[in-house]
Amino acid sequence: MPRLRLLAMVLLAAGAVGALVPNAPAMGNQTATPLSARPSFGAEGDVSAGQAVYSARCASCHGSGGEGTALGPSLIGVGAAAADFELRTGRMPFSGPPGAQAVRKPPAFNDATILDLDAYVASLGNGPAIPQPRMDPNAVSAGQRLFIANCAPCHGATARGGAVGGGALAPALDVATPVAVAEAMLIAPGEMPDFSGFSDTERDAVVSYVVFLQTQPNPGGASIGGIGPVPEGFAGWILGLGLILVVVLVVGHDWPGRRA
Repeated sequence: MPRLRLLAMVLLAAGAVGALVPNAPAMGNQTATPLSARPSFGAEGDVSAGQAVYSARCASCHGSGGEGTALGPSLIGVGAAAADFELRTGRMPFSGPPGAQAVRKPPAFNDATILDLDAYVASLGNGPAIPQPRMDPNAVSAGQRLFIANCAPCHGATARGGAVGGGALAPALDVATPVAVAEAMLIAPGEMPDFSGFSDTERDAVVSYVVFLQTQPNPGGASIGGIGPVPEGFAGWILGLGLILVVVLVVGHDWPGRRA
């Protein structure tokens, strides 16, 4: 049947084209640029306003003066970076059962309120300020080496996340902002190791690599989530060979009326 043969060839061509089309923008030839205009220490926030919100929404778990309770840790000395990370990723206020891992969700507060809370928490004691990472395409290779050595065992080489034991999960970093990545390295949230000993240059290199992973082109075809060569190869074999098999069956079948 000529029409079926034509349809089979169209399907094969469409599959080939779809697999070869890149599906993400390139990082581009960018110069090193700061990725956050937010100030260190949360200086734009109002400490008094932050204290008022804290007393209403946070003190029941963290104590009236941030000293901590049985329901929440002390916030004295954690710095603006810790408050900013937890609030902007929606991990706080925590709404899960005791002992459960805090996960990313939409933030409960608007930007101005978060800045106020950042300023108040920063006033409780010396701690890491909100970092201002810089993305440098020339640092991606160095960032990759640091990431593979220090982060990939939990987050995976392509930052897709994974299990770390004890029921905990290292989250995927596909939606993590550059500031959040830098903050996490400073404050070590959850099960994450402490990387506050990294220099600013090393931290910026890791941030640059994560941004590269988020924006890298895929000239070889669809990335299938960047989850690794084994599942990607499996998908390629199943889908590719399956499509070829369909084409072979359609073209080679002795359809009724074909010899008429």
